[in-house]
Amino acid sequence: MIYQGHLPKNDPLYHYLRYDILPQVGVNGSTPDFRVYRIPASNHVYFYEDHRSQASFIGKFYNGVKGRSPESARLRMEREFNNLNYLRSINFAGYPHYVARPLGVNASLDCVLIEEFCYGTPLTHFILGAIRDGAREALFQKLTALAWFLASMHNRTANGNKVDFNRDCVYFDRLMEQLKSDGHLGWGEAEEYYRLKDHWHEKGYMWEDQQVLVHGDVTPANILFGDGPWVIAIDLERMKTADRVFDVGRLAGEIKHFFIQYTGDKWLAEPFIRHFLWEYSCHFPDRHRAFDAITRRIPFHMGLTLLRIARNSWISPSHRQQLLIEAKRTLR
Repeated sequence: MIYQGHLPKNDPLYHYLRYDILPQVGVNGSTPDFRVYRIPASNHVYFYEDHRSQASFIGKFYNGVKGRSPESARLRMEREFNNLNYLRSINFAGYPHYVARPLGVNASLDCVLIEEFCYGTPLTHFILGAIRDGAREALFQKLTALAWFLASMHNRTANGNKVDFNRDCVYFDRLMEQLKSDGHLGWGEAEEYYRLKDHWHEKGYMWEDQQVLVHGDVTPANILFGDGPWVIAIDLERMKTADRVFDVGRLAGEIKHFFIQYTGDKWLAEPFIRHFLWEYSCHFPDRHRAFDAITRRIPFHMGLTLLRIARNSWISPSHRQQLLIEAKRTLR
């Protein structure tokens, strides 16, 4: 977090926080003094802390993002607010499974969503601990907890409709177009990726499961941990109905990416990925059958995740090339 100073008392946001948000957390009648910190993110995200009451919030502004219309910003704001409320309504509002409590939205203030600040240690910490310090057992334990959280979320929201794998293929095409337009892949190179996608499209098992609600952005920064099995999920902007393996594959791909980036050896990630998939599968009546079904589908979603990471501007050219090569191998 980067310190930005104090929120001026004549700022409309100050009044909104004072009179609409603070009373919801039991703070009334005081004159707050909000310190402001910027959190690097794709949206404009800030941490606000009242120096007097110690109350703290996250403010996520959807307006002002390049290429995003005011109407799109408003819809994104409302969607995440509703997503958070919905998950909390189906028992994700306490120990051990928790999502952040939304406290308000205000379209007139650059489409801001205010939610409680959740204390926790991000999954990133445990992955890097296993890589740098040999703290493997801690990562295994947290992956067990996360598998329980995701299986609970997916199983509670299954809607009985078959997945539409076409939607994942459309997302694949969008990633490929971005990689090509940014000069990271040549048009000739892209042809093999498209052929591999078409091969997956023909597989009947990619269409066999039923739709569930997925987090949609299960990156290590968006999953926090407390003591024991306590899991806290943040950033529900991209929640949607999809194949459960969209989340499971995203997480497995992220783990592989970390090990490639920091060790250069993708195989060091395999024990953790297998453990996560095996623990996820234990939340079904037939664990072995669930594991087999998930591992059949997961290579496509892992490859998709590696392509997604490779398109980012902060990725070095050499690491991007590693990711593109590994995405192709995984899709094969």
